[in-house]
Amino acid sequence: MAVIGGGIGGAAAAAALLQRGMDVRLYEQATALAEVGVGVVIQPNGVRMLRRLGLGDELIRSGARWIDPQFRRADGSYAAAMWPPELASQIEFYGMHRADLLAMFVDRLPADSVKTGHRCIGFEQDDEQAVITFANGLLTTADVVIAADGIHSTLQQFVVAPSAPLYSGSVAYRGVIPAAGVSWPPGAMRNWLGAGKHFLIYPVRAGQLINYVGFVTTDEPMKESWSARGDPSALAREFAGWDPMVETVIAQLKTTFRWGLFDREPLATWTRGRLTLLGDAAHPMLPHLGQGANQAIEDAVALATVLSHADRKSAPRALLIYEQLRRERTAGVQRMARVSGARYDASGNLHARDRKLDAQPQERAWVWNYDADAEAEAVAASL
Repeated sequence: MAVIGGGIGGAAAAAALLQRGMDVRLYEQATALAEVGVGVVIQPNGVRMLRRLGLGDELIRSGARWIDPQFRRADGSYAAAMWPPELASQIEFYGMHRADLLAMFVDRLPADSVKTGHRCIGFEQDDEQAVITFANGLLTTADVVIAADGIHSTLQQFVVAPSAPLYSGSVAYRGVIPAAGVSWPPGAMRNWLGAGKHFLIYPVRAGQLINYVGFVTTDEPMKESWSARGDPSALAREFAGWDPMVETVIAQLKTTFRWGLFDREPLATWTRGRLTLLGDAAHPMLPHLGQGANQAIEDAVALATVLSHADRKSAPRALLIYEQLRRERTAGVQRMARVSGARYDASGNLHARDRKLDAQPQERAWVWNYDADAEAEAVAASL
């Protein structure tokens, strides 16, 4: 198995395949496996998959569980809880630093299975094998190639015509700062909602840091990048006059990332022969549902489960089963992320919006309660 892309989706896939006893190589174009310094939310469906991978203890140790998640209005007044108190013990959300999550997967991989400095530039296949070409001159063969090479995937073109990027009309300023610097309450998540803007904060790295994201509506053309530098003073102007805690957090910033929010229409197919797509290469989504990493981890576990029932000859069929299992679900999550983003725009009736926020646990149950491993095990029997 050759996994192309050493981000969260690719590393999760490599760890899941290795757990199932498969021979895996992970290829990353950068000279080291690293993640941008921002947070990610592991939701109940992702928690379930991490535990299946044997990473439950690491999640508790490195994550920061949400104990008190609230939506607030721009002035700081209470709008709604993310879930009612009686569900608090049943719903597990953990804020994690992206680098910590990546490290959890990479630490499970033998050192000689990770190949950095390998930028994929070509792909060929026949009935017997796939061949990958790298910019450093290496050619390698594999029974299966998993394209986890992100939203600007090189390998996607060998499966399907790329889907055009769709700008959402919003940008996100994001980063992390020490929690102690603003006396952040342990386990608190706050999402302040205003007209065309919202500001999200949650803890990561066992509560030592807090992750902030400031969402702003703009018609300004934006680069589709996780790591473009932003201007903290511009962010401060956008949220001037908001809850003093928001202004206090922004005042701490020396740097920030500015991220144009794009997604894609669902792809017609993910698989061609011995090549399949995973994570953002298959289903990039807006961040408003917090499901991007969770869906990539689901992909990884489902793929490994299906492939564990296959052999060299049946591998292409197994990849089609994986696609059939995952494509409709991820398309639904992509659509729901768009709807959630529109809901946070409080330019309309505040009370109507607050009622919709109160309904979120029931609406999102289908996302949170899904068991990708069990579903994959059931369909893999056909192999």
